[in-house]
Amino acid sequence: MYNKGISATKLFPKVFWALIVFSFVAVSCDDDSGDEIIGDPYFAIEGEPTSLMVSVEGISQKYTVRSNADWTIVPQGEPEWVRAFPDRGNKDGLFSFIVQPNETFNGREATFAFMVNGEEQPVLFRVEQQANVPYIVIVDGDKGISAPSAGGTVNVALQTNVEWTYVLEGDPWITAGEQTETSLVLSLEKNTGLQRSTILTIESPENGLSQQVEIVQSAGNVILEEDFSWLTYGSTIFYTTSGETRMDSWTEEEMARGWNSTENTASSNQKVVYARPGFVKLGKTNYGGDLISPPLAELEGPTDVRVTFKAVPYKTAGGTEDDINLIVGVVGPGTASVPSFSVSNFPDYDLDPDCTLIWQDESSTYSFEVSGATAETQIRFLGGAFDLNGVGKGKNRIFLDDIKVEIIN
Repeated sequence: MYNKGISATKLFPKVFWALIVFSFVAVSCDDDSGDEIIGDPYFAIEGEPTSLMVSVEGISQKYTVRSNADWTIVPQGEPEWVRAFPDRGNKDGLFSFIVQPNETFNGREATFAFMVNGEEQPVLFRVEQQANVPYIVIVDGDKGISAPSAGGTVNVALQTNVEWTYVLEGDPWITAGEQTETSLVLSLEKNTGLQRSTILTIESPENGLSQQVEIVQSAGNVILEEDFSWLTYGSTIFYTTSGETRMDSWTEEEMARGWNSTENTASSNQKVVYARPGFVKLGKTNYGGDLISPPLAELEGPTDVRVTFKAVPYKTAGGTEDDINLIVGVVGPGTASVPSFSVSNFPDYDLDPDCTLIWQDESSTYSFEVSGATAETQIRFLGGAFDLNGVGKGKNRIFLDDIKVEIIN
């Protein structure tokens, strides 16, 4: 009987696909892990550093790893002040040594080993940090502390890493209250006479440390004095608007200080005044805002007063200048000696990049008088107008600080 064979044309496709599948399986098995090490395992940090010296402030120091294997960074012991992050990787990568500030008076060091493919490398890495030294700093102590004649409280802020005590010189018109590790609250009596001052000494006898600051209280004829030091939002740089906070979002404690603003009906009834660190900004694009002082409650009858304040107009980082019209006046009894000021002392960002020197310039200080002011009178400042759409440049933002009202008769 004739036995019919299988033709080559029918056999070829089956053989072809069998070879393809075999090849795929073979390749898949070879690459199953995806982490095949080609050659001997190696590990190196770019630049080949073996140690890191850190100041008391601490640091986050980044390093680049070159490797062809899994690696792990293992501390010798359990140092709580320094760590590697991430502490493991695969092949090339990055890691950082993160060192915390050293508040102690002792230097410290830690050692790290590198494990590569499960084997410890011969070279260890040492991290050393300098010892701190005892210190006391009165924040802004070189500027002194100004206090209003009406009395109240003053918060003295400190930066220190030691236990401390205090000494107050002079008459008992000022007393110390609550004390924390980094602050001291002082209570001041009302001043009805001339300007007066005292010296506050913060000291740590055990460490031989001593810092002094002069506290100056305004004369009795100063009935309102505000430096907005209790506002800490945003940036001192005028054109950096991130973080500044509109009065609508101020805390109850901040609003309790008595400063207010008219709700701008042209701008969704917003109070268009913004808090910055130690000063305020009036207005935004297309809309102005006003700042209204607390009532002059110290006055006992119709009185003439002088209002002194600092103002700076807005300029963008690129040099574009806003309009410069500042309306002044009163809410309640009294008549202002002038209706407005042209605030033209634009900042120079090249000479004063942090926008701090401009406040000390004489050109930043303005004043006017109010006749017939009473205990109900409030001082008012407005940047241009409430609705600036179609008015001038449409922008009339002005910064205000250091507002003082004093009796002149």
